[in-house]
Amino acid sequence: MVRLVHWYDQLLHARHTMRRSRKHDGRMVVDVPPEPIRRGALVDLVLRNARLVDTPTLVDVVVERETITAVTPAADAASAVRATDPAVRVVDCAGRVVVPGLVEAHLHVDKALLDRERPNPDGTLAGAISVTGELKRGFTHTGVRDRARTLLDQAITNGTTLVRAHPDVDPIVGLIGVEVLLGLRDEYRDALDLQIVAFPQEGIRKAPGTLELLREALRIGADVIGGCSYNEVSLADCHAHVETVLDLAEEFGVPADVHADFADDTSDPRFALAGYVADAVAARGLHGRVALGHMTSTASLPSVERADLFARLAAADVAVVPLPATDLHLGGRRDDADVRRGVVPVRELWDAGVTAAYSSNNVRNAFTPFGNADMLDVGLLLAQVGHLSGPEDLARVLAMATTGAARVVGIANRYGIRPGADADLVVLSTTDPTGVLLDRPDRNLVVKRGRVVAETTRTTTIHTEELSHA
Repeated sequence: MVRLVHWYDQLLHARHTMRRSRKHDGRMVVDVPPEPIRRGALVDLVLRNARLVDTPTLVDVVVERETITAVTPAADAASAVRATDPAVRVVDCAGRVVVPGLVEAHLHVDKALLDRERPNPDGTLAGAISVTGELKRGFTHTGVRDRARTLLDQAITNGTTLVRAHPDVDPIVGLIGVEVLLGLRDEYRDALDLQIVAFPQEGIRKAPGTLELLREALRIGADVIGGCSYNEVSLADCHAHVETVLDLAEEFGVPADVHADFADDTSDPRFALAGYVADAVAARGLHGRVALGHMTSTASLPSVERADLFARLAAADVAVVPLPATDLHLGGRRDDADVRRGVVPVRELWDAGVTAAYSSNNVRNAFTPFGNADMLDVGLLLAQVGHLSGPEDLARVLAMATTGAARVVGIANRYGIRPGADADLVVLSTTDPTGVLLDRPDRNLVVKRGRVVAETTRTTTIHTEELSHA
């Protein structure tokens, strides 16, 4: 018997303004969740007997208002005093692992769940762009909002506390995605931070009118300028695309996040632009403010060339975000033997000192017909395809969804499990720090700025009398 609970604490849109039962996989929730924290109530929290991935002994994590104020040895006197306060919610983690809130550094919220409407006809990147371009002509604010809410709810349940979303900005769809996400950024502010990237999926020079739309998106509140460096007609136009994106980053004082080198190899020079980006970033002094997504063609380079490229990226502090679910699905489509994996070599990024994260990218659409916005699932996939194994490797993969991703999205100064950090925390069902990815644990509690925003409880009974070895 398995019983699941999903409970959301006072999300802001109308369907979340009261405590509610939910279905999970067709089964009605029957458990009674804890008493919800009232919206606006600054209730303090103590997580007792928590196990951190980098600390050998159990600790108590003390939260006051929205901030972690102490991380002390379990049963420390200070945390014990706080735990006796009736205004404080106390959770005994009983040795379960607690990690910082997971960060989705690259997610196309506006295009999620489109596979039910029209799948990719041939499984290629060109097919995905074509199908999605046709579907975008029918986008409405209501449709985008409904699909986005579904995806963001999944992300919260799975322990994500920040999403960097990449809505398309182009003459086909206009600013619908940006406008919807601006509204959702406010709706979800108590449960999830939402960064908005103005993303020119159809190119800039290739799609006249896009530059003006990008400027308007940034004027009305987009947080990041996006790019799609390969989606132009010529290499010269691709270079101009990169320079335009960096111009806008400087003009509006925002970071840049560019889709780059998304191909099986570098035979087409439009898919070999990472070095150009690194040099342009260094020349402009934009160190630490630019991220590159995908970067699949780097896997085809000789190791000596990769080492040189990754050193240039590290020197310019350009981050790299592999997107393994999409990269694997769309890559190698024309290979009839020795089909390429097409995922950037993660260990080499680590060795070169490149800031690295990973993310879901797309969920159930023409680019990726899979997924549940679950960062731990994506991390396990990345480890499996990247020849990464053992406690040390798996800890570094997990860090790509936490501290690495925090650096990519610019929140490292207020992130983590330490005094002074935002109280964005996830209590997992596993007690083994090395099993965070392998055990596929439930996210028992998800805490956003000190408030419990999602809770999952699972009860499993094995009827031993029915087992032959009992």
